[in-house]
Amino acid sequence: MDVQNNLTELRQKRGISAAKLAAAVGVSRQTIYAIESGKYVPNAVVVLKLADVLGVAVEEVFRLQSSQPPTARVEEVELLSEDWSARAGQPVALCRVSGRLIGAPPEAGTWSLPEADGVLVNLKGSAKTASKACVEVLGDGQKFDDRVLMAGCDPGASVLVRHLRRQGVELVMSYQNSSRSLELLKKGLIHIAGTHILAGQSGESNLPKIHKMFGEDEVAVFSFALWEEGIAVAPGNPKEIRGIEDLARREVRISNREVGAGSRVLLDSLLAKAGIGGELVSGYDKIALGHLPSARQVQMGKADCCMNTSAAARVFGLDMVPLVSKRYDLVLYKKYLRLPQVQAVLDTLARASFRHELESLGGYEMKMAGDRLL
Repeated sequence: MDVQNNLTELRQKRGISAAKLAAAVGVSRQTIYAIESGKYVPNAVVVLKLADVLGVAVEEVFRLQSSQPPTARVEEVELLSEDWSARAGQPVALCRVSGRLIGAPPEAGTWSLPEADGVLVNLKGSAKTASKACVEVLGDGQKFDDRVLMAGCDPGASVLVRHLRRQGVELVMSYQNSSRSLELLKKGLIHIAGTHILAGQSGESNLPKIHKMFGEDEVAVFSFALWEEGIAVAPGNPKEIRGIEDLARREVRISNREVGAGSRVLLDSLLAKAGIGGELVSGYDKIALGHLPSARQVQMGKADCCMNTSAAARVFGLDMVPLVSKRYDLVLYKKYLRLPQVQAVLDTLARASFRHELESLGGYEMKMAGDRLL
Protein backbone atom coordinates (compact mmCIF):
# COMPACT_ATOMS: atom_id res chain seq x y z
CA MET A 1 0.00 0.00 0.00
CA ASP A 2 1.16 3.55 -0.78
CA VAL A 3 0.21 6.59 1.33
CA GLN A 4 -1.26 9.39 -0.77
CA ASN A 5 -2.18 12.88 0.48
CA ASN A 6 -4.19 15.97 -0.46
CA LEU A 7 -2.14 18.27 1.75
CA THR A 8 -1.16 20.78 -0.95
CA GLU A 9 -4.73 21.17 -2.20
CA LEU A 10 -6.23 21.54 1.28
CA ARG A 11 -3.55 24.00 2.40
CA GLN A 12 -3.94 26.19 -0.67
CA LYS A 13 -7.74 26.16 -0.45
CA ARG A 14 -7.47 27.58 3.06
CA GLY A 15 -4.83 30.12 2.07
CA ILE A 16 -2.27 28.74 4.53
CA SER A 17 1.40 28.99 3.56
CA ALA A 18 3.74 26.07 4.08
CA ALA A 19 5.68 28.10 6.66
CA LYS A 20 2.53 28.95 8.65
CA LEU A 21 1.30 25.36 8.61
CA ALA A 22 4.71 24.11 9.69
CA ALA A 23 4.76 26.51 12.64
CA ALA A 24 1.26 25.46 13.74
CA VAL A 25 2.13 21.78 13.64
CA GLY A 26 5.62 22.12 15.07
CA VAL A 27 7.70 20.92 12.11
CA SER A 28 9.94 22.64 9.57
CA ARG A 29 8.71 24.10 6.27
CA GLN A 30 10.92 21.57 4.45
CA THR A 31 9.02 18.77 6.22
CA ILE A 32 5.72 20.10 4.91
CA TYR A 33 7.12 20.14 1.37
CA ALA A 34 8.48 16.60 1.80
CA ILE A 35 5.07 15.36 3.00
CA GLU A 36 3.29 17.05 0.07
CA SER A 37 5.65 15.53 -2.46
CA GLY A 38 5.19 12.06 -0.98
CA LYS A 39 8.84 11.74 0.02
CA TYR A 40 8.05 11.63 3.76
CA VAL A 41 5.23 9.94 5.70
CA PRO A 42 4.71 11.67 9.07
CA ASN A 43 4.03 9.94 12.35
CA ALA A 44 0.58 9.72 13.93
CA VAL A 45 1.00 12.86 16.07
CA VAL A 46 1.88 15.05 13.07
CA VAL A 47 -0.95 13.52 11.03
CA LEU A 48 -3.49 14.38 13.75
CA LYS A 49 -2.12 17.92 14.12
CA LEU A 50 -2.28 18.55 10.35
CA ALA A 51 -5.91 17.40 10.22
CA ASP A 52 -6.77 19.57 13.24
CA VAL A 53 -5.17 22.74 11.83
CA LEU A 54 -6.85 22.21 8.44
CA GLY A 55 -10.20 21.43 10.11
CA VAL A 56 -10.81 18.13 8.30
CA ALA A 57 -10.87 14.43 9.09
CA VAL A 58 -7.58 12.54 8.87
CA GLU A 59 -8.82 10.49 5.90
CA GLU A 60 -9.39 13.69 3.92
CA VAL A 61 -5.68 14.46 4.20
CA PHE A 62 -4.17 10.99 3.92
CA ARG A 63 -5.38 7.80 2.29
CA LEU A 64 -4.02 4.37 1.47
CA GLN A 65 -3.76 3.54 -2.21
CA SER A 66 -3.25 -0.01 -3.39
CA SER A 67 -0.08 -0.59 -5.39
CA GLN A 68 -1.91 -3.35 -7.28
CA PRO A 69 -3.00 -2.50 -10.84
CA PRO A 70 -6.74 -1.89 -11.31
CA THR A 71 -8.93 -4.80 -12.35
CA ALA A 72 -8.76 -5.21 -16.10
CA ARG A 73 -11.92 -4.44 -18.04
CA VAL A 74 -12.53 -7.10 -20.67
CA GLU A 75 -15.03 -6.76 -23.53
CA GLU A 76 -16.09 -9.21 -26.22
CA VAL A 77 -15.60 -7.76 -29.69
CA GLU A 78 -16.10 -8.83 -33.29
CA LEU A 79 -12.85 -8.87 -35.23
CA LEU A 80 -12.07 -7.72 -38.75
CA SER A 81 -9.82 -10.76 -38.78
CA GLU A 82 -10.04 -12.44 -42.16
CA ASP A 83 -6.99 -10.71 -43.61
CA TRP A 84 -4.73 -10.67 -40.56
CA SER A 85 -3.49 -13.23 -38.04
CA ALA A 86 -4.98 -12.26 -34.68
CA ARG A 87 -2.92 -13.29 -31.67
CA ALA A 88 -3.18 -12.68 -27.94
CA GLY A 89 -1.29 -9.55 -26.96
CA GLN A 90 -1.85 -7.74 -30.25
CA PRO A 91 -3.21 -4.18 -30.08
CA VAL A 92 -6.59 -3.33 -31.58
CA ALA A 93 -8.56 -0.18 -32.30
CA LEU A 94 -12.20 -0.28 -31.20
CA CYS A 95 -15.35 1.29 -32.62
CA ARG A 96 -19.06 0.64 -32.09
CA VAL A 97 -21.05 0.09 -35.28
CA SER A 98 -24.83 -0.17 -34.89
CA GLY A 99 -24.41 -1.36 -31.32
CA ARG A 100 -21.71 -3.95 -32.15
CA LEU A 101 -18.21 -3.43 -30.73
CA ILE A 102 -15.72 -4.01 -33.56
CA GLY A 103 -11.99 -4.64 -33.17
CA ALA A 104 -9.73 -3.54 -36.03
CA PRO A 105 -5.95 -4.03 -36.37
CA PRO A 106 -4.12 -0.69 -36.24
CA GLU A 107 -1.90 0.21 -39.17
CA ALA A 108 1.40 -1.68 -39.02
CA GLY A 109 4.79 -0.84 -40.43
CA THR A 110 5.45 2.44 -38.64
CA TRP A 111 8.45 3.14 -36.40
CA SER A 112 6.40 3.43 -33.22
CA LEU A 113 3.81 1.42 -31.31
CA PRO A 114 0.41 1.93 -32.93
CA GLU A 115 -2.41 3.86 -31.32
CA ALA A 116 -4.68 1.26 -29.73
CA ASP A 117 -7.65 0.98 -27.39
CA GLY A 118 -6.94 -2.48 -26.07
CA VAL A 119 -5.07 -5.76 -26.48
CA LEU A 120 -6.38 -9.17 -27.46
CA VAL A 121 -6.47 -11.59 -24.53
CA ASN A 122 -8.56 -14.51 -25.75
CA LEU A 123 -9.44 -15.58 -29.31
CA LYS A 124 -12.55 -17.55 -30.17
CA GLY A 125 -11.04 -19.62 -32.96
CA SER A 126 -7.66 -19.93 -34.64
CA ALA A 127 -5.45 -16.97 -35.47
CA LYS A 128 -6.73 -16.89 -39.05
CA THR A 129 -10.40 -17.74 -38.50
CA ALA A 130 -11.26 -15.98 -35.23
CA SER A 131 -14.32 -13.77 -35.69
CA LYS A 132 -14.66 -12.85 -32.03
CA ALA A 133 -12.25 -12.20 -29.19
CA CYS A 134 -12.00 -10.83 -25.69
CA VAL A 135 -10.11 -7.55 -25.44
CA GLU A 136 -8.61 -5.89 -22.38
CA VAL A 137 -9.77 -2.31 -22.80
CA LEU A 138 -7.34 0.52 -22.08
CA GLY A 139 -9.04 3.62 -20.67
CA ASP A 140 -12.73 4.20 -20.04
CA GLY A 141 -13.96 3.19 -23.47
CA GLN A 142 -16.67 5.85 -23.71
CA LYS A 143 -15.26 7.26 -26.94
CA PHE A 144 -16.00 4.10 -28.95
CA ASP A 145 -19.61 5.12 -29.59
CA ASP A 146 -18.78 8.44 -31.28
CA ARG A 147 -16.23 7.17 -33.77
CA VAL A 148 -16.41 6.30 -37.46
CA LEU A 149 -14.99 2.98 -38.65
CA MET A 150 -13.84 3.02 -42.27
CA ALA A 151 -12.20 0.25 -44.29
CA GLY A 152 -10.21 0.95 -47.43
CA CYS A 153 -6.79 0.98 -49.03
CA ASP A 154 -6.19 4.64 -49.92
CA PRO A 155 -3.08 6.10 -48.23
CA GLY A 156 -4.79 9.49 -48.38
CA ALA A 157 -7.14 8.37 -45.61
CA SER A 158 -4.47 9.43 -43.12
CA VAL A 159 -5.00 13.05 -44.23
CA LEU A 160 -8.73 12.66 -43.61
CA VAL A 161 -7.98 11.28 -40.14
CA ARG A 162 -5.88 14.36 -39.29
CA HIS A 163 -8.48 16.85 -40.50
CA LEU A 164 -11.28 15.12 -38.58
CA ARG A 165 -9.24 14.94 -35.39
CA ARG A 166 -8.88 18.71 -35.44
CA GLN A 167 -12.69 18.85 -35.38
CA GLY A 168 -12.91 16.45 -32.45
CA VAL A 169 -14.04 13.50 -34.59
CA GLU A 170 -12.15 10.18 -34.50
CA LEU A 171 -11.94 8.16 -37.70
CA VAL A 172 -10.66 4.61 -37.17
CA MET A 173 -9.07 3.18 -40.32
CA SER A 174 -8.89 -0.51 -41.13
CA TYR A 175 -6.61 -0.96 -44.15
CA GLN A 176 -8.40 -3.49 -46.35
CA ASN A 177 -8.56 -3.97 -50.10
CA SER A 178 -11.57 -2.71 -52.06
CA SER A 179 -13.44 -6.03 -52.31
CA ARG A 180 -12.90 -6.85 -48.66
CA SER A 181 -14.04 -3.37 -47.61
CA LEU A 182 -17.34 -3.78 -49.46
CA GLU A 183 -17.80 -7.22 -47.88
CA LEU A 184 -17.28 -5.77 -44.40
CA LEU A 185 -19.88 -3.08 -45.12
CA LYS A 186 -22.29 -5.73 -46.37
CA LYS A 187 -21.87 -7.59 -43.05
CA GLY A 188 -22.54 -4.41 -41.05
CA LEU A 189 -19.08 -4.39 -39.48
CA ILE A 190 -18.01 -0.89 -40.62
CA HIS A 191 -19.61 2.48 -41.29
CA ILE A 192 -17.84 3.34 -44.57
CA ALA A 193 -16.11 1.32 -47.29
CA GLY A 194 -13.53 2.79 -49.66
CA THR A 195 -13.27 1.18 -53.07
CA HIS A 196 -11.66 1.55 -56.52
CA ILE A 197 -12.74 -1.32 -58.77
CA LEU A 198 -13.13 -0.85 -62.53
CA ALA A 199 -15.87 -2.80 -64.30
CA GLY A 200 -14.35 -5.00 -66.99
CA GLN A 201 -16.74 -4.13 -69.81
CA SER A 202 -17.67 -0.50 -69.23
CA GLY A 203 -14.53 0.70 -67.43
CA GLU A 204 -16.80 2.48 -64.94
CA SER A 205 -15.40 2.87 -61.41
CA ASN A 206 -17.11 1.06 -58.52
CA LEU A 207 -20.82 1.56 -59.29
CA PRO A 208 -21.34 -1.71 -61.25
CA LYS A 209 -19.77 -3.68 -58.38
CA ILE A 210 -21.81 -1.79 -55.78
CA HIS A 211 -25.08 -2.40 -57.67
CA LYS A 212 -24.34 -6.15 -57.69
CA MET A 213 -23.66 -6.30 -53.95
CA PHE A 214 -26.30 -4.00 -52.50
CA GLY A 215 -30.01 -3.53 -52.96
CA GLU A 216 -31.47 -0.62 -54.86
CA ASP A 217 -31.69 2.51 -52.70
CA GLU A 218 -29.77 0.75 -49.87
CA VAL A 219 -26.47 2.64 -49.90
CA ALA A 220 -25.11 6.08 -50.66
CA VAL A 221 -21.90 6.63 -52.65
CA PHE A 222 -19.67 9.71 -52.47
CA SER A 223 -16.59 10.52 -54.53
CA PHE A 224 -13.37 10.78 -52.54
CA ALA A 225 -10.81 11.46 -55.26
CA LEU A 226 -9.73 10.73 -58.80
CA TRP A 227 -6.32 9.18 -59.00
CA GLU A 228 -3.88 7.93 -61.61
CA GLU A 229 -3.02 4.26 -61.57
CA GLY A 230 -0.40 2.42 -63.52
CA ILE A 231 2.97 0.73 -63.20
CA ALA A 232 5.21 2.16 -60.46
CA VAL A 233 8.88 1.68 -61.35
CA ALA A 234 12.27 2.48 -59.81
CA PRO A 235 13.55 6.05 -60.33
CA GLY A 236 14.68 6.54 -63.90
CA ASN A 237 12.85 3.37 -65.00
CA PRO A 238 16.07 1.31 -65.36
CA LYS A 239 14.22 -1.71 -66.81
CA GLU A 240 12.58 0.54 -69.45
CA ILE A 241 9.07 -0.65 -68.66
CA ARG A 242 6.60 1.10 -71.01
CA GLY A 243 3.44 -0.98 -70.79
CA ILE A 244 1.75 -4.12 -69.56
CA GLU A 245 3.50 -6.28 -72.19
CA ASP A 246 6.87 -5.59 -70.53
CA LEU A 247 5.77 -7.49 -67.44
CA ALA A 248 6.18 -10.73 -69.39
CA ARG A 249 9.92 -10.10 -69.82
CA ARG A 250 11.91 -12.60 -67.77
CA GLU A 251 14.15 -9.95 -66.15
CA VAL A 252 11.20 -7.87 -64.89
CA ARG A 253 9.97 -8.74 -61.39
CA ILE A 254 6.68 -7.41 -60.04
CA SER A 255 5.23 -7.02 -56.57
CA ASN A 256 1.60 -8.10 -56.83
CA ARG A 257 -1.46 -7.44 -54.65
CA GLU A 258 -3.81 -9.93 -53.07
CA VAL A 259 -6.93 -11.22 -54.85
CA GLY A 260 -9.75 -8.68 -54.48
CA ALA A 261 -7.52 -5.62 -54.41
CA GLY A 262 -8.45 -2.97 -56.98
CA SER A 263 -4.88 -2.92 -58.31
CA ARG A 264 -4.92 -6.71 -58.70
CA VAL A 265 -8.24 -6.54 -60.57
CA LEU A 266 -6.75 -3.95 -62.93
CA LEU A 267 -3.56 -5.96 -63.47
CA ASP A 268 -5.43 -9.18 -64.23
CA SER A 269 -7.75 -7.36 -66.61
CA LEU A 270 -4.88 -5.78 -68.55
CA LEU A 271 -2.90 -9.04 -68.66
CA ALA A 272 -5.96 -10.87 -70.01
CA LYS A 273 -6.44 -8.24 -72.74
CA ALA A 274 -2.78 -8.62 -73.69
CA GLY A 275 -3.06 -12.42 -73.73
CA ILE A 276 -0.46 -12.81 -70.97
CA GLY A 277 -0.96 -15.51 -68.32
CA GLY A 278 0.08 -14.89 -64.73
CA GLU A 279 2.57 -17.74 -64.94
CA LEU A 280 4.58 -15.69 -67.44
CA VAL A 281 5.01 -12.79 -65.02
CA SER A 282 7.93 -13.05 -62.60
CA GLY A 283 6.74 -12.25 -59.08
CA TYR A 284 3.04 -12.68 -59.88
CA ASP A 285 2.64 -14.77 -56.72
CA LYS A 286 4.67 -12.36 -54.58
CA ILE A 287 1.96 -10.58 -52.58
CA ALA A 288 2.11 -7.25 -50.74
CA LEU A 289 -0.92 -6.28 -48.63
CA GLY A 290 -1.51 -2.64 -49.50
CA HIS A 291 -0.47 0.15 -51.86
CA LEU A 292 2.40 1.39 -49.69
CA PRO A 293 3.86 -2.06 -48.87
CA SER A 294 3.79 -2.88 -52.58
CA ALA A 295 5.58 0.34 -53.53
CA ARG A 296 8.05 -0.26 -50.71
CA GLN A 297 9.12 -3.53 -52.37
CA VAL A 298 10.11 -1.57 -55.48
CA GLN A 299 11.96 1.08 -53.48
CA MET A 300 13.99 -1.62 -51.69
CA GLY A 301 14.89 -3.30 -54.97
CA LYS A 302 12.98 -6.48 -54.15
CA ALA A 303 10.81 -5.89 -57.21
CA ASP A 304 11.21 -3.84 -60.38
CA CYS A 305 7.64 -2.60 -60.52
CA CYS A 306 4.12 -2.89 -59.17
CA MET A 307 0.61 -1.88 -60.16
CA ASN A 308 -0.08 1.13 -57.98
CA THR A 309 -1.35 4.67 -57.62
CA SER A 310 0.67 7.79 -58.32
CA ALA A 311 0.15 8.80 -54.67
CA ALA A 312 1.86 5.64 -53.38
CA ALA A 313 4.66 6.06 -55.92
CA ARG A 314 5.27 9.62 -54.69
CA VAL A 315 5.70 8.46 -51.10
CA PHE A 316 8.70 6.31 -52.07
CA GLY A 317 10.10 8.49 -54.86
CA LEU A 318 9.17 6.09 -57.65
CA ASP A 319 8.39 6.92 -61.27
CA MET A 320 5.08 6.06 -62.90
CA VAL A 321 3.94 4.60 -66.18
CA PRO A 322 0.33 5.85 -66.12
CA LEU A 323 -2.34 3.52 -67.51
CA VAL A 324 -5.78 4.59 -66.26
CA SER A 325 -7.58 7.20 -64.18
CA LYS A 326 -9.76 5.70 -61.45
CA ARG A 327 -12.22 7.10 -58.99
CA TYR A 328 -11.92 6.18 -55.33
CA ASP A 329 -15.37 6.26 -53.73
CA LEU A 330 -16.82 5.99 -50.24
CA VAL A 331 -19.83 3.70 -49.75
CA LEU A 332 -22.13 3.63 -46.72
CA TYR A 333 -25.61 2.54 -45.74
CA LYS A 334 -28.04 5.43 -45.93
CA LYS A 335 -29.01 4.95 -42.28
CA TYR A 336 -25.53 6.16 -41.30
CA LEU A 337 -26.04 9.51 -43.01
CA ARG A 338 -27.82 10.80 -39.90
CA LEU A 339 -24.82 10.17 -37.64
CA PRO A 340 -23.06 13.47 -36.78
CA GLN A 341 -19.61 11.90 -37.08
CA VAL A 342 -20.41 10.58 -40.56
CA GLN A 343 -21.68 14.01 -41.60
CA ALA A 344 -18.36 15.43 -40.39
CA VAL A 345 -16.52 13.05 -42.74
CA LEU A 346 -18.62 14.11 -45.73
CA ASP A 347 -18.35 17.80 -44.87
CA THR A 348 -14.55 17.52 -44.66
CA LEU A 349 -14.36 16.17 -48.21
CA ALA A 350 -15.60 19.52 -49.48
CA ARG A 351 -13.18 21.64 -47.44
CA ALA A 352 -10.60 23.53 -49.48
CA SER A 353 -7.83 22.88 -46.94
CA PHE A 354 -8.40 19.12 -47.08
CA ARG A 355 -8.53 19.05 -50.88
CA HIS A 356 -5.40 21.16 -51.21
CA GLU A 357 -3.40 18.93 -48.88
CA LEU A 358 -4.30 15.76 -50.77
CA GLU A 359 -3.60 17.36 -54.12
CA SER A 360 -0.20 18.55 -52.91
CA LEU A 361 0.87 15.36 -51.11
CA GLY A 362 -0.53 12.70 -53.41
CA GLY A 363 -1.29 14.26 -56.75
CA TYR A 364 -4.99 13.46 -56.40
CA GLU A 365 -7.65 15.19 -58.49
CA MET A 366 -10.08 16.49 -55.85
CA LYS A 367 -12.64 18.53 -57.75
CA MET A 368 -15.30 15.82 -57.30
CA ALA A 369 -14.55 15.17 -53.61
CA GLY A 370 -17.79 14.93 -51.66
CA ASP A 371 -20.04 14.70 -54.72
CA ARG A 372 -22.87 12.24 -54.20
CA LEU A 373 -22.93 9.65 -56.97
CA LEU A 374 -25.70 7.37 -55.68
